[in-house]
Amino acid sequence: MKNLFKMTLVLVAAALTFTGCNCFKKMAKNPSAITVTCTPDVLVLNNGKVVADVTAEVPAKYFNKKAALKVTPALVYEGGITKGNTIVLQGEKIADNGLLIKNGEKASIKRHIEFDYKPEMQDSKLVLLVEVKCKSGKCKEFTLINANTGEIIGAETTLTPAEYGLTIAKGINTLQKDLDFTAAMQAAANNYKRVTTVVTKADIVYKINSSRVAKQAVETEELKGLKAGVEQNKGNERVAQSLYVNGYASPDGPETFNDKLSEQRSKSGLEAVEKLLAEAGVNIDAAAYGEDWEGFQAAVAASNIADKDLILQVLKMYSSSAEREKEIKNMTAVFGALKTDVLPQLRRAQVVNSADITGWSDEEMIAIVKEGKASTLKLEELLHVASVSDEVAEAALVEAVKSNDARAWNNLALVYAKAGNYAKAIECLNKADKSLATELNNNYALAYAAEGDVAKAEGYAASASAETKALVAAAKGDYTAAAATLKSGYNAAIVNYQNGNLAAAKQCIASDNSAKADYLRAVIACKEGDLNTAKTHLNSAVAKDASLKAKAQKDVNLAAIK
Repeated sequence: MKNLFKMTLVLVAAALTFTGCNCFKKMAKNPSAITVTCTPDVLVLNNGKVVADVTAEVPAKYFNKKAALKVTPALVYEGGITKGNTIVLQGEKIADNGLLIKNGEKASIKRHIEFDYKPEMQDSKLVLLVEVKCKSGKCKEFTLINANTGEIIGAETTLTPAEYGLTIAKGINTLQKDLDFTAAMQAAANNYKRVTTVVTKADIVYKINSSRVAKQAVETEELKGLKAGVEQNKGNERVAQSLYVNGYASPDGPETFNDKLSEQRSKSGLEAVEKLLAEAGVNIDAAAYGEDWEGFQAAVAASNIADKDLILQVLKMYSSSAEREKEIKNMTAVFGALKTDVLPQLRRAQVVNSADITGWSDEEMIAIVKEGKASTLKLEELLHVASVSDEVAEAALVEAVKSNDARAWNNLALVYAKAGNYAKAIECLNKADKSLATELNNNYALAYAAEGDVAKAEGYAASASAETKALVAAAKGDYTAAAATLKSGYNAAIVNYQNGNLAAAKQCIASDNSAKADYLRAVIACKEGDLNTAKTHLNSAVAKDASLKAKAQKDVNLAAIK
């Protein structure tokens, strides 16, 4: 708070003695004066508003019964002025609609002042514009005066409101605007894998109790397709393929016999596949797995057998293959269907090609997007490359949203939010379907908070993360609630500074070497009165980010080192 008006009004009244405003002569002789205080003396931006509480104390027997003062609070800044509500103080013999100041009583006048913030207001002054009126003399109507000298302000004056107004506060602390809401935004995950495995299977089917490969058994479309895939992969350096021949027996005979039969089928199947793929020049492994109970269960589940649920229940009840076979054979009503529809397809050697396909590297995908060929990438590739490179994120996601994937819209919203285009970010969030409810609630809250619409932000924050709730609280100016949740990082440092906890603010960014962290350290040092340290931190910040030099020139928090 500053008692800026105490001696000033005495000088004003003295000067008015000579300008013809007669009702101020006695006020000039009184050594007491009106005392004006402003809280805070450095204004603070909060939720898009700049507010202050101004108090004026008028001593008893001071105010002339025939005098009137019109006082208008105003924010003055380069290129503009924004005025608040005027208050008129009037003596007992003034017939007006102002606030009556009785001569025999002291008066305390309190007014709450509020301005809608504009960026150009940051480097500003809160002044009181003063007009005076007497019932007689030159000031019969309200006349604007220089509140610092008492001289009447004529139409020809070259003085500005900042010069003839009485300054009661300087600058606006806009640290709230530096909160990084985007840091808490949630990107939707992608399913990209650099290496994907594609498994192709084809069966060589045998007659019951046989391991001889029939000619037609290796002429199936499945095997032809597998062969074509193997040959195609062979010429691709990004593909590593492994081939296996696995021999099986259907579970409808003696287990010992079936074990041997599956081994024979693996060998004969291997010979057939090696002949089939001779020109491909690939290595093929073979193994025998005996009775194929897993295949049996899958085949039954996929069949149209009426009592298949009963069969599957039997498989779960017995761990012994002999007991399973016995119980299933006892189910005479279904065993016939098993013999014709299920068991024949299990008498096989299964050919498996497991191909590991290595996709584009991050560097390759970044280059592809830079070349304007983002459309050649798949959705998961686009989502991934956007997550690893800010440089191509927007271009990749603009391509990705063509699929109308909610993740793409959500992540594109984050790109725009980080660029400060919150309106466009919200447009993108509106286009994402509700399958991403968690991310969307969180990001809506933060985008609206960053845009300045705290009421909407609060609505979404109810279902958002604890960090988001804390940042929305900070956007409202509730730094105590925000500091209770935010324990480290840049945002935590800001809320602790605003909350008056400078030690905690410094600790929160102790390991942050960014330009903005250095800048905030300079602000903290200024608040502590350590101006040399403040200069060191500011120089470091500007060396890392030259744009901060212009910011510092208008920052009231750094006024002591400008």
